[in-house]
Amino acid sequence: MSASAQVKADLDRLLPRIESNLLAPFRDGEAAKVGEAMRYSLEAGGKRVRPILCLLAAEAVGGAVEDAMPGALALECVHTYSLVHDDLPAMDDDDLRRGKPTCHIAFGEAHAILAGDGLLTEAFRLLAQEGALQPARRVEAIAILAEAAGWRGMVGGQALDLEGEQLHDYGLDHLKTIHRLKTGALLRAATEMGAVLGGAAPAQRAALRAYGEAIGLAFQIQDDILDATATEAALGKRAGKDEGRGKITYPALLGLDGARSALREATESALCPLHCLPNPSSLEAWALHLAQRAS
Repeated sequence: MSASAQVKADLDRLLPRIESNLLAPFRDGEAAKVGEAMRYSLEAGGKRVRPILCLLAAEAVGGAVEDAMPGALALECVHTYSLVHDDLPAMDDDDLRRGKPTCHIAFGEAHAILAGDGLLTEAFRLLAQEGALQPARRVEAIAILAEAAGWRGMVGGQALDLEGEQLHDYGLDHLKTIHRLKTGALLRAATEMGAVLGGAAPAQRAALRAYGEAIGLAFQIQDDILDATATEAALGKRAGKDEGRGKITYPALLGLDGARSALREATESALCPLHCLPNPSSLEAWALHLAQRAS
């Protein structure tokens, strides 16, 4: 099966299950406007890359989708919270996300902040609630997600990214650090959580962590390339905003050809660790797909 056919098969199989479970907790609640803002942000769509990678990682080590689903949902809640907060005027100041007005445009800044807070905390409720998951695996998954979402991961990466707008002269190593924390941490968490929830052996967990690390870098390099080359209609958000804000990106440092070469290297680095897994075909296909995506 080709990579594109494998990705389509995975989406057809997994996406409906993710979507049906993702919105269920937000159908009732007393804080109606905050709940509406949370649902609005989740319903905006997106690629659902993190939950899908979590489920595929669990399957790659012989686990079941049901075992990893709480982790998959938690990851999408954390990812969506990060987008809601990143779009705020004090951060990236974006008014368009996934082709729709951003949360603070639709609901106001205060409710956008609260919606993000609600999504972040909901993620840990989903992982902590009792169910079929072994308690030790739940605790380990919570620890992985907490580190990825916190100041050692996404929060730290966003801080460095904001500070970088004033620096203008940092090099490739600093840019890699920003990408590793801001984007890569949650993608790495997705594959490592899938490994843990799927019952991976230590070597398999290490392989999936390395895969997620490399995928995270490749994903962000492609984001940088698309920001410089794609249209607003294709992206569903403002194009060229990184250059407009003076941010250093892979194309800015290396040129488009150099950025594409770095993308190929990161993708190859993602594929290398997968040889020790019993069922790697979907993860291989997704590595190629994410490096070639157009939005």
